[in-house]
Amino acid sequence: MPDSKTILHIEDNFDNRLLVRRILMASGYRVVEAENAYQARDMLAKVKPDLILMDINMPDVDGYALTQEIKSLPSLKNVPIVAITANVMKGDRERTLNAGCDGYIEKPIDVDKFIDQVEEHLG
Repeated sequence: MPDSKTILHIEDNFDNRLLVRRILMASGYRVVEAENAYQARDMLAKVKPDLILMDINMPDVDGYALTQEIKSLPSLKNVPIVAITANVMKGDRERTLNAGCDGYIEKPIDVDKFIDQVEEHLG
């Protein structure tokens, strides 16, 4: 039942956050957001999400480093992290998965497929 699921979306771009929030909320998910690694750390101290959607290209701390940091925490190591990224060159998917992400969604997101892609990782 989606309404019991909380998704943390870490994304520095307001328009991208807005689009993802609208899609997820329309499907009954609870959405919490962070603009950067610092806000994400604060949010993760308060909320244990069922899924994390991670932007890879962020200022200060990128999504690769933040994913590794989150996966190193015993309380969060089993929370799936799915990269949402414009990094679509050869090798980018592998680098994302090697950093600890459990999945990979390309930007721009496909609005028609997005919920199915998210639900694939919620089990």
